[in-house]
Amino acid sequence: MISLLQRVSHASVSVDGAVTGSIGRGLLVFLAVQPEDSETTLARMVERVLTYRIFPDEADRMNRSVLEEQLELLVVPQFTLAADTRKGTRPSFTRAASPTIAARYFQDFLTECRERLTTVESGVFGANMKVSLLNDGPVTFWLEA
Repeated sequence: MISLLQRVSHASVSVDGAVTGSIGRGLLVFLAVQPEDSETTLARMVERVLTYRIFPDEADRMNRSVLEEQLELLVVPQFTLAADTRKGTRPSFTRAASPTIAARYFQDFLTECRERLTTVESGVFGANMKVSLLNDGPVTFWLEA
């Protein structure tokens, strides 16, 4: 499982011109599921995303998590993060889980996050989405579990 985290001042995602998720200060998470992922992988990624310390503390050091600060989360499915780009000029998606499996893990990820955070918004699995964001920092991290 791969997550690309972006610390944002605000972010939103829309499908066919309709906003499906919008947040203020918090994390925008692009999530990719891989064939070898399991319930254990899912639990580990939820924990890492929610507790990764990328928000400033009183000394302006990245020492606080989205969970500690009770900020907002926007999760967008993005299978292209799992692309194999090592050869040629066209990505291969053999390292991405099938849509059926990925959709289930995406929903499970949202469910787990919603149990611990008040505001968890999302994109729509399998849809052509438009994502708008204001990256704060900029701060962007790639996580794998």
